[in-house]
Amino acid sequence: MNTLLSTLVPYGMTWAEMLLRWLHVVAAIAWVGSSFYFVWLDNSLEAPSAPDLRERGVDGELWAVHGGGFYNPQKYLVAPRSLPAHLHWFYWESYTTWLSGFALLSTLYFYRAGMFIVDPRVFAWSSPALAGMAMLGFLAVGWIVYDIICRMFGQARGGDRVVGLLVALYVLAAAWLACHLFSGRAAFLVVGAMLATSMSANVLFWIIPGQRRVVAALRAGSAPDPKDARRGKQRSVHNTYFTLPVVFAMLSNHYSFLYEAKHNWLVLVMLMLAGALIRQFFVLKHKGSWRWQYWAVAVALIAALVVALAPSPAPAAPQVAAAPVEFAQVRAIVRQRCLLCHSGAAASKGIRLDEDPSIVSHAQDIYQQVVVTRAMPLNNVTGMTDAQRGEIAQWVASGARR
Repeated sequence: MNTLLSTLVPYGMTWAEMLLRWLHVVAAIAWVGSSFYFVWLDNSLEAPSAPDLRERGVDGELWAVHGGGFYNPQKYLVAPRSLPAHLHWFYWESYTTWLSGFALLSTLYFYRAGMFIVDPRVFAWSSPALAGMAMLGFLAVGWIVYDIICRMFGQARGGDRVVGLLVALYVLAAAWLACHLFSGRAAFLVVGAMLATSMSANVLFWIIPGQRRVVAALRAGSAPDPKDARRGKQRSVHNTYFTLPVVFAMLSNHYSFLYEAKHNWLVLVMLMLAGALIRQFFVLKHKGSWRWQYWAVAVALIAALVVALAPSPAPAAPQVAAAPVEFAQVRAIVRQRCLLCHSGAAASKGIRLDEDPSIVSHAQDIYQQVVVTRAMPLNNVTGMTDAQRGEIAQWVASGARR
């Protein structure tokens, strides 16, 4: 019975991770797509030329062609004289993205906190559970600090720039702290999840409630509070600038050379800044202003990282073993240090190392991850020694033969 459970539980968790990741990506596409579309629409509207549109209170319109049809979206300065009975609301995309993301975070990271969150080389947590609670704290505190900044400075003259600067400084501080508390992979993810939590909380606590108050006031025949519209617009704009940094953080777990870099917190901040600058370029482009300097700075940041993170011709790896290394020695190392994640049907990334032919076919991958980047074993949870890394290096150098 115990053997059956030890097989079925990892298999079931792998299915859960796959299905949740699928749901998360689909929901995120829907949310980001609608967000980008409405930002583009707002920035692309033109003043109506027809007198009847102006009389109806239309402030901007746009003609577009797509999928063989013509569309004419119109935006009212406040609202039409008579609100239609049916209004389409955009919020489930946001909620589904966050809920599926949190569920994925729970099944992958919190469920195996000792492997994915804790890295003794970074910080010696007394227990994996405490590290997981600290990650949850990042999500909550991130939203609270961001919301306080917006409340205190967002409504003042020039407040948007002040808010942008303070939020950027807070993200920098959060990235530094996360990369000094958690494994690099978890640190990148939690900073992105912190921003994503703020994005979804903006929808839940500000954008949708404000819109509901505006609609209720208009249906009651009273004037809506203009603060609701201003705050909703402000938080929506913030969300569009958070999007590309968050997407990068979500994808970064596939690239160990980024989160395992010596100054990984700086790598994270620079790439998030590049994402925000790219988004700014497109926002201004949609307004008809081609500000290439934003794109140029983003490219310069990425180019600087490409150069800074490039491996040296002779990577700082363990010295290869003096004596020839037989395949049996490598097999023993792999079985001892790698099969925790790379065995059976639930093998990480589908790479199984519990069979001899598979070890040989993945020899270059093993060398890259174990010897060059030293990203594996993940957080060295299985305690691979430098001598063992050197034996793998010697085996690969001699042809990686069985």
